[in-house]
Amino acid sequence: MNFELSEEQRLMREASRDLLSERAPIGHVRAWTERDEDVDPEVWRLTARSGWPGLGLPEEYGGTGQGLVELALVAEEIGRALGRVPFTPTVLVGRALAMSGTPDVRAEVLPELASGTGWAAWAFAEPRAPWTLDGVHATARTDGDAIVLDGVKTAVQAAGGARWLLVTARHDGVPASFLVDRTARGVSVRRQQVLDLTRSFHEVRFEGVRVPRERRLIGGPDAVQRLLDEASVLRCADALGVMDRMLALTVEHTTSRVQFGRAIGTFQAVKHACADMALLVHATRAATGYAAMAADARADDAERAACAAASYVAAAAGEVAARALQLHGGIGFTWEHELHLHLRRARADSVLYGDAAVHRDRLCTLLRRPGVSA
Repeated sequence: MNFELSEEQRLMREASRDLLSERAPIGHVRAWTERDEDVDPEVWRLTARSGWPGLGLPEEYGGTGQGLVELALVAEEIGRALGRVPFTPTVLVGRALAMSGTPDVRAEVLPELASGTGWAAWAFAEPRAPWTLDGVHATARTDGDAIVLDGVKTAVQAAGGARWLLVTARHDGVPASFLVDRTARGVSVRRQQVLDLTRSFHEVRFEGVRVPRERRLIGGPDAVQRLLDEASVLRCADALGVMDRMLALTVEHTTSRVQFGRAIGTFQAVKHACADMALLVHATRAATGYAAMAADARADDAERAACAAASYVAAAAGEVAARALQLHGGIGFTWEHELHLHLRRARADSVLYGDAAVHRDRLCTLLRRPGVSA
């Protein structure tokens, strides 16, 4: 595979970085950590104007038909800037509907998502359960012309102001996804207190929520797993942006902090630590890029690539964060320094859509399949 970005992709990355650096600098991000809103509406409006929400959607619904590679480029810049926008959950729900939604549902929802006038959230994870299909215990039962949902979901990003919720539940014992209006009767949303201050996560309860049968997505477990793999790749991209920014902050600090008459960055031990961080960042970029390309190419190893990237990045993000904190010294612990915001986001990214253990376990299962060579 060719890892070189096309001219269009480079321009997209540069435009995304410029927008976020100009309209959502770190001071702006810090101010929003003290507010209750799910998203920064002005930044979301600007990103919608730039076409971000519709990147992965078909042109007939107002999108631009891009692939996971382009989505990952934008997700990386959002992670670097600690962006408070519901980009990842919205594009995931949009792609799920584009692949598995009925024509009427696609026509109703996708133009809204593409324009950014409303956003969506994916309600998958459940309390004290892994981010796997086996961890889905919410139920869906057929009742006449509707399907009734019951269950509790956790860590649902930006659900408080979302227009639509994509809910994964067991229908006749099989995991499936359903599109739910957040304002429907029986849906209750409670904001959760989490380590990451740059994003909002919610607990969502479904108590006898009636959903029209046509809002059940086709595809079953395979479609849900594919969406989970794509979510994991976008999470890796977000973490990559965070890690790259922590590396830059650390290099800047170690080249300006003077100890014993010398910049601490001239000490061999510090050089080695920064080099180790750089290796982790470069490896994360390679693993994430390959996983995104494999998904777009529908390669035979796309599932394995997603698992490999997710398991590696989950561990690497924590390692880069730990080294960044160590090399910053006491200032890294202060509330006034921006490093702690990146540390918090890196920690959240290390568990979203499955921690390292979850993905390693699935990778081992995939490698044991007949005809698969490691």
